[in-house]
Amino acid sequence: MLLAIDVGNTHTVLGLFEGEDVIEHWRIATDARRTADEIAVVLQGLLGQSPLLKGTDVNGIVICSTVPSVLNEMREMCRRYYGDVTAVIVEPGVRTGVPVRMDNPKEVGSDRIVNALAAIQLYGGPCVIVDFGTATSFDAVSAKGEYVGAVTAPGIQISVDALAAAGAQLHKVELVRPRSVIAKNTVEALQAGIIYGFAGQVDGIVERMAAELAANPDDVTVVATGSAAPLVVGEARSIDMHEPWLTLIGLRLIYHRNAT
Repeated sequence: MLLAIDVGNTHTVLGLFEGEDVIEHWRIATDARRTADEIAVVLQGLLGQSPLLKGTDVNGIVICSTVPSVLNEMREMCRRYYGDVTAVIVEPGVRTGVPVRMDNPKEVGSDRIVNALAAIQLYGGPCVIVDFGTATSFDAVSAKGEYVGAVTAPGIQISVDALAAAGAQLHKVELVRPRSVIAKNTVEALQAGIIYGFAGQVDGIVERMAAELAANPDDVTVVATGSAAPLVVGEARSIDMHEPWLTLIGLRLIYHRNAT
């Protein structure tokens, strides 16, 4: 089985593949203070508690990370605890098959390239990937499968936290759809502003990106992913596909490009 690990700024998502299928998955907090030994304890605890894994072994590991310090510890964890397992780290020199047409390709986060590869494989190009994570990331991929540009906006949770911190009479609310856009109380007013506000942001940015990406904007497929995507997918008119495991799928593809 292949273990795919996507280390984000806030959360780390782990998925276990049997063939092309994600058969088990976990989400844990990303903690830059964790050592390789602590990561191994957490990982082995998760693997050990799953009833699906009794008598099975991890025979491959693939990792991407937006947090350099965590990536270093992940690398050490693989060396110390999984030395007999083929491990692929997404970093410069790893074959992705995605040309990066940016002023400085090294600035592009590895997770964004991984997402681009998965989106091209699943849906073809041109496409726009909207990743609802710590930031809301918009990535443009050409019809040729090239990563051609991006937009980065504050993420949903960051915006909620900032609003609660700055407003004396405002507080954090559960992120669910309110009864109506025009709210009758403070909690639902915040919920409406967050959910419909971000849906409008997505539609506005995607419309402009699609107009630059293709002669016919209707040819652009818009793919949503990330932990907060379910909040917006049903409200944003521009989103065509929702793939929660987009990054994990891209990691699986990269593993097989480099380990076989």
